[in-house]
Amino acid sequence: MGSRRDEPVDLLAAPADLERWVAACDDLPDRVTADFATFESALSLREAIYQLALDRVLARPFDAGSLRTVNDTAAGPVPTIKLSDAGLRISGDLRAVLSHIARSGITVLADPRAHLRECGRTGCTRIYLDRSRGARRTWCGMDECGNRVKAAAYRARRRASTTAEGRGSEGTTWRGGRSNGPS
Repeated sequence: MGSRRDEPVDLLAAPADLERWVAACDDLPDRVTADFATFESALSLREAIYQLALDRVLARPFDAGSLRTVNDTAAGPVPTIKLSDAGLRISGDLRAVLSHIARSGITVLADPRAHLRECGRTGCTRIYLDRSRGARRTWCGMDECGNRVKAAAYRARRRASTTAEGRGSEGTTWRGGRSNGPS
């Protein structure tokens, strides 16, 4: 989900989107096919993991329905891994992928040392695992949210500075010369 507040943006709109997402993940099989039923199962699992992560962030008891969804999915088949001279090969169907994702979610959610955080950018609802030194990260990522927040703060400082200069120098015309301090 790109956002869950105001105007939700779901990046998994169709089974083909899910197939592309799985193919792009390093620890998952290269090719899976998603029918409508497994696609719906994937969306349910995503929402259940999100709910449990949010419960953890907000220090509240886990939602019973979400626990049931994650635990039931984790009990499914697991991907097959094979080692060869070419490296590691992971294979399995979408049910195995969902089981692997559920198990990974359980591992993180059960770890009392895992620092889960919700992104600090207004409007972003992503929850991330904070592995920074001192667990003081503020945003889900610098590429999107961190840069947006920093750019907005910079623009606000510029506006405030321009407004303050405009009020403080009424009647004074700037000539473009350099100032070396008070004259």
